[in-house]
Amino acid sequence: MLADQAYTPDEIAKMFKISKHTVYELIKRGELHAFKVGNKMRINPEEVERYKDSTQAYQKSTGAAIHKDNTETSLGGTIRLSGSHDFLVEQLSKSVSKHTELHIQPTFIGSLEGLMMIYRGAADVAAVHLLDPNSQEYNIPFIKQLFVHEKITVVRLASREQGFIVVKGNPKQIKNFKDLTRADVSFVNRQKGSGTRFLLDSFLAKSEIEPITVKGYENEEWNHLSLAAQISRGNADAGFGIRSAAEQLGLDFYPVTEEQFDLVFRWTEDNKQELKTLYEFICSEAFKSSISNIPGYKVEDLGAIKYQIN
Repeated sequence: MLADQAYTPDEIAKMFKISKHTVYELIKRGELHAFKVGNKMRINPEEVERYKDSTQAYQKSTGAAIHKDNTETSLGGTIRLSGSHDFLVEQLSKSVSKHTELHIQPTFIGSLEGLMMIYRGAADVAAVHLLDPNSQEYNIPFIKQLFVHEKITVVRLASREQGFIVVKGNPKQIKNFKDLTRADVSFVNRQKGSGTRFLLDSFLAKSEIEPITVKGYENEEWNHLSLAAQISRGNADAGFGIRSAAEQLGLDFYPVTEEQFDLVFRWTEDNKQELKTLYEFICSEAFKSSISNIPGYKVEDLGAIKYQIN
């Protein structure tokens, strides 16, 4: 049978030395074509060969190289960015290619997995916003646990608003976490490992709310715009996300907190020139002016170095 010959996402992850979350993100973006057997995803051998050929062609066109362990290294102006989805990161990816010779190759797989990608040497930059529930500090406690000898720089991108995204007019009057437990309220969540999921779970714990009491807690989306789209289509009454996503789809937003969104650079001999160019561009007036009017962000600390391991 065809399904017997096909690969599972776990097998693809091992084959390409990437995480299973990255495989699912590739499938979701249409870069890797899969089919379902029941509720299981499968990938045909022919599709694996097609994806392998397209990846090799991309590497040749950009100058990216492959180490003997099959992990990429950034050469020829390509930076691998992995981690949390954010509109400023999208803008950075577009702008840097217009103003420099750099190309950013983003993979939005969540903050925690982004950190693990640079830990494993499979990415150069991680986009993160992870709240440590004990210290109430963003990002740095996690970085200190993972990195000791590596050269790391934590660069502030922005502070951004997180809160409740709800239907226009908020007909069900959803304004606090307790409201999420009501029988008439359906919720849409972010995926496990995302900074927003970390933040939501922290607030639920503080409010002594069990996730099982939130209808729709198990329904996951992989970026803020997809979450907001579920609310816009009427598939959910509320979600927890960023103001910018709500405003793009004409939804209402009730702010809960302001969080810190950072870029974590892992410096190597292969990528140091590219990361230096990227940092200089982040600090430029051209980039700052291009993001200053995006709602829900404060960029006064753009480019500030918050932590460093030399």
